[in-house]
Amino acid sequence: MGASQSVSETSIHEFTVKDARGKDVNLSTFRGKVVLIVNVASKCGFTDANYTQLTQLYSTYKEKGFEVLAFPCNQFLYQEPGTSQEAQEFACTRYKAEYPIFEKIRVNGPDTAPLYKYLKAQKPGFLGSRIKWNFTKFLVDEEGHVIQRYSPTTEPKAIENDIKRALRVA
Repeated sequence: MGASQSVSETSIHEFTVKDARGKDVNLSTFRGKVVLIVNVASKCGFTDANYTQLTQLYSTYKEKGFEVLAFPCNQFLYQEPGTSQEAQEFACTRYKAEYPIFEKIRVNGPDTAPLYKYLKAQKPGFLGSRIKWNFTKFLVDEEGHVIQRYSPTTEPKAIENDIKRALRVA
């Protein structure tokens, strides 16, 4: 269960993921940007604070080279039950999210998305390679390397200084 999986990629820029409508998105398009990758869910106790603060951080730092990449996940008590498009509509309508919301993925188990295999291999957490819950966050530098992993209970505003450091802004 906690066995590490072999990952040959050296940055997130080597991955292609699908957007909420199933279209391929090559993550190399985010080269040169500081990225916060988050597994999200619409029916979680952490939803309101996380989406609100992710939108605030994105609005504040997007012009300075910051991106949020949200990946809906239904693995934790089925808290993202709808389709990928419904998850995107929820985030964009209710929380005014302007950052990309991708296709629903799995972050643990045999069907773990390749991007998440990479992220977990780069920064194991409290439970080893497993994602503990919704809203686990990975901060990634401009070259696609994972700088830090944050627990679901760490609110986005609490990592603002790390984002500013990565962006090299005061």
